[in-house]
Amino acid sequence: MSVRFGARPCLALAAVACILLDFAAAGAAAEIPLAERRSGYDFMGRETRMMQDDDATNPGMLWVFDGEALWNRKAGSAGRACSDCHGDARASMKGVSARYPAFDAARGRPVNLEQRINACRTERQKAPPLAFESRDLLALTAYVARQSRGLPIDIAIDERTRPFLDAGRETFYRRQGQLNLACTLCHNDNWGAKLAGNPIPQAHPTGYPLYRLEWQGLGSLQRRLRNCFVGIRAEPYAYGAPEFVDLELYLMWRARGMKIETPAVRP
Repeated sequence: MSVRFGARPCLALAAVACILLDFAAAGAAAEIPLAERRSGYDFMGRETRMMQDDDATNPGMLWVFDGEALWNRKAGSAGRACSDCHGDARASMKGVSARYPAFDAARGRPVNLEQRINACRTERQKAPPLAFESRDLLALTAYVARQSRGLPIDIAIDERTRPFLDAGRETFYRRQGQLNLACTLCHNDNWGAKLAGNPIPQAHPTGYPLYRLEWQGLGSLQRRLRNCFVGIRAEPYAYGAPEFVDLELYLMWRARGMKIETPAVRP
């Protein structure tokens, strides 16, 4: 199926809603078989893939370089840098982002990578937390995640994290917003179709934080989730909300075994 619209996203979403509802009426949504999972990279045009593949032309690397500088910069009243505790990120952070969100015993629930970085700032460096979507937090997150590029996503699910995984799955399958749509109607049932001229991917978060040409900047997975909520005319959760972290956990588990691409490039 190919659905093409002009430059008005609200009209595009309203039109595609009718089509997706027809699909949904035919039966319950099903998970994408593991053998059929595809990264968003596979849906991109040649020029976008080339931009991601070459660090010299990947604009997300500008944030990675900033993150490296921040990693080695002392901060807070403790006068510590990330490197003072963790050393060379190329070794100590290898594989870390592939395991987040992860359970935090002190909080009794999973936290995402941005929240873990802020916890280190407030608890270890005695520095103020960085604002969500701030350049510094995106840069540090991208730098840490960059160390896992090429490694498989490996989310740990046990009796502590399963309730949060189930909550994230419920959000993914729940209809909401004025358009009465669920994430699964696009990303499980109609991936590969086009919405407003762009391909609908399978929603595997393999490359976050990633650079979007639409944003002309780097952004987190939660920024993208908020965009989707607004698109279906649903009230988005706040950055860092438990509901978003649970959804992140489910999406990362759903992408288990797929390789980290940070910083990815998307339209």
